[in-house]
Amino acid sequence: MAFLKNTSSHALSDGQLVQQYKETGDLAILGELYQRYMELVYGVCLKYFKEPEMAKDAVMQIFEELVTKLRRHEVENFRGWLHQVAKNHCLMQLRTPRNLKTVEFNGEVMQNEESVHLNGVLEKEENFKLLENCLGTLTSDQQEAIRLFYLEGKCYNEIVEQTGREWNQVRSFIQNGRRNLKICMEKSESALSQK
Repeated sequence: MAFLKNTSSHALSDGQLVQQYKETGDLAILGELYQRYMELVYGVCLKYFKEPEMAKDAVMQIFEELVTKLRRHEVENFRGWLHQVAKNHCLMQLRTPRNLKTVEFNGEVMQNEESVHLNGVLEKEENFKLLENCLGTLTSDQQEAIRLFYLEGKCYNEIVEQTGREWNQVRSFIQNGRRNLKICMEKSESALSQK
């Protein structure tokens, strides 16, 4: 990829060419400096754009940016600075509105918020009915322990105090009651879905 051919200052370092360009504003000096790293810039652009033509255009645009940017900035490591300029240029291009991908939104696909809310309320009410029915299938000890623990929010020790039962008994009533409730709820739900 040829850009500007001028090999008069090959012996000068990047720093010396940067200084000369800042002093003179000579585009031939900037072109020679840029020529050294055009492949690097092209590689960065190709990585971001994935299309060779877009990457080539970006290489030209970055050179145009350098005409003013290099005169305004203090650059100690031209190669590293140029790499960052190229990366920033690509990211800015990718963020411009013409590069953002949009998707058409079809409002009819969305559910009505009211019906979703109503469905949720009805579903909860149905679950409460199932729970009440299943609570009735538990032993009286399990019922009491489940109600105190889950519905009244009491801890094991409070239930022990209130019922006079042993701590291990309370734990057993709660665990067995919970397991039996789950089995009963699953059976009831499956029976409802088959109707």
